[in-house]
Amino acid sequence: MKSWMTLNFQNSTSPIMEQLIFFHDHAMMIIIMIMAFVSYVMINIMTNNMINRFTLENQLIELVWTILPSIILIFIALPSLKLLYMIDEINKPTITLKTIGHQWYWSYEYSDFKKISFNSYMIPTDTLKNEQFRLLEVDNQIVLPMNTQIRVITTAADVIHSWTIPSLGVKSDAVPGRINQMNFFMNQPGLFFGQCSEICGMNHSFMPIMIESISMNMFINWIKNY
Repeated sequence: MKSWMTLNFQNSTSPIMEQLIFFHDHAMMIIIMIMAFVSYVMINIMTNNMINRFTLENQLIELVWTILPSIILIFIALPSLKLLYMIDEINKPTITLKTIGHQWYWSYEYSDFKKISFNSYMIPTDTLKNEQFRLLEVDNQIVLPMNTQIRVITTAADVIHSWTIPSLGVKSDAVPGRINQMNFFMNQPGLFFGQCSEICGMNHSFMPIMIESISMNMFINWIKNY
């Protein structure tokens, strides 16, 4: 999870987040190369008193600085489009989770199991235990199996919210009267935290999201004992 003074991404816990980090590094490498080249050219021009008389009205230079940026944009756009299709594609989900945003808490429904639905409220600071995280712990966390394709359906009951888990690389707006969907695949067990990412009112900061990733056998036992 995110810690104090951490400037980079959280450790990925899903294939989508891994690809997002790879794309970020790919784009940053291209940007740094462009900045280094432009800086070199600008410094060279400012420190050189000589003037090249062929620079003015040079069609070849104008052709190069038109085509070269287009090629660079293609190298950025192709991985970006591939990643967008990976995020939007729903690959035969095994479990569907319905998420409803309220002011100011989340409610969840396991669409494949009729009787499983609950509200999830943030645990107040004065009742936290020593090992719990402030503003991130909830009374009822989401329990989902790892190594399983999960589909999340998001909507809202009042205003616009946003359901986000940074370590999974997922973010979906919860809009009243509209249903959005996304999918993710957790490749390791653990607790993953998120928060509402759309300013939704006075207690926007107090509606966290908490997912517990467990094995399929443990998930089946949880379903039986719910």
